[in-house]
Amino acid sequence: MTTEPSDRIRLLIVDDHPVVRDGLVSILHEGEPDLEVVGEAGDGKEAVAAWRNLRPTVTIMDLQLPGQTGVEAIRTILREDPDARVLVLTTFDGDADIQRALEAGARGYLLKSVRRAILIEAVRAVATGQRYLPPATAARLLEAMDAERLTPRELDVLKLLAEGHRNREIADTLGLAEPTVKIHVNNLLRKLEAKDRTEAAVIALKRGLIHLPSAGT
Repeated sequence: MTTEPSDRIRLLIVDDHPVVRDGLVSILHEGEPDLEVVGEAGDGKEAVAAWRNLRPTVTIMDLQLPGQTGVEAIRTILREDPDARVLVLTTFDGDADIQRALEAGARGYLLKSVRRAILIEAVRAVATGQRYLPPATAARLLEAMDAERLTPRELDVLKLLAEGHRNREIADTLGLAEPTVKIHVNNLLRKLEAKDRTEAAVIALKRGLIHLPSAGT
């Protein structure tokens, strides 16, 4: 039976790597008559513009995008249409990344290592208004809910700490007194259950609490 155009799930693919977009187009078109890729975008601003123009059923969104991030693009889209359906497909697997995306309004969250069948299952679920989180992703999210949250200022200190700055440099950059920075660092070590600054940085990067610039960006 032929799927009528009005019954198809119209997809917008957002990723800054053309080869990834090409691969997704191939995967989603192959033998799936109910799926139709109607547009692509390579950054957050392009994603919002394409979404406004195309009004897809589901937007498949990466998080690591140049300019406006995926989370920022999701927030913009959801402000304009609270019923918009966004499925995150990313390499970011930290609990903080998952939490930020879901709080922004994403209905599903997958890693790029996911099998084709799971991706298609997630697309169809999100298209019908359901939420889709693989068991491992949901478990990470539950673990994160038990962790003590960092304050915005602690996150500022954590990012500079992870970049290798000492307390005096952090204090100068943030306009704080050095003893205040020391208090923040001690709080970070306690909340992250880290024995030293290096371990705190490793934990923060693994959880997606912070992201350092990639080489060449």
